[in-house]
Amino acid sequence: MSRTTVNAARDDRAAVDKAMALLNAFGNDALTGVGVSELARRADLSKSTAFRLLGMLQRNGAVERAGNAYRLGKMIQNLGVSQETTSHGRIRDALTPYLADLYELSKQTVHLAVLQGTDVVYLNKLYGHLQVRSPSRIGGRAPAYCTAVGKVLLAYDSETAEEVLRGELSAWTPATITDPEAFRRELDQVRRSNLAYDREEILTGLNCIAAPVMGPNGRPIAALSVSGPAGKFDPASQANVLRKVCYAASRAMAAVNARQQHQLRLVQGA
Repeated sequence: MSRTTVNAARDDRAAVDKAMALLNAFGNDALTGVGVSELARRADLSKSTAFRLLGMLQRNGAVERAGNAYRLGKMIQNLGVSQETTSHGRIRDALTPYLADLYELSKQTVHLAVLQGTDVVYLNKLYGHLQVRSPSRIGGRAPAYCTAVGKVLLAYDSETAEEVLRGELSAWTPATITDPEAFRRELDQVRRSNLAYDREEILTGLNCIAAPVMGPNGRPIAALSVSGPAGKFDPASQANVLRKVCYAASRAMAAVNARQQHQLRLVQGA
């Protein structure tokens, strides 16, 4: 083996070690994002080296850019994705027809999402006529605090909302709400209107409106949303359509629950 080949192998190993240190440096911020300087500090790398490696990892889907921060990308996240839970599967199957109704009425990109921890998980997505770059994907996750579906679910879950507020509200874009008191006011407004907005808060150029699908206990079991490109799509224009579809979906879920309870009583009385 030539000296050149040996040196190249050594260089490759060094690069891999540095890349792994950088990936490990995300820690608990893997989904919410970390800036280059902080990642470099955690991984004991120079900022220029960290920036170069992040570019390489981004090209390969291992990390993705979110404003001035980075988070773990689809490739890394998918390695640890477990199979869909039974509960999520039931919600997706029951509510996808209403998601389709929402798409037909809006002709925009629509989402079905649930809350899992302090993130939202997208159970389904239908693409609209106005294409826009979006961080959402079926089976993917996003921080709840900077998404419309997440806000509308957090508004009815005070325990999780407080957990979010105890953490750092990282700025995904210049429009992200990062002040805890401002975010509390935002959730108050969501509860009053039963609607939540994402005004370019997770991705510059993307606007969204969401509403809850309520369960029999008066709390949301999921959220539906409509999104489109800022400047071309006015999310408030979809408020009535969204409310109509979510109301129908909530009634349907209540009927399903009533049937299940009736069948359970029959079994118990047999």
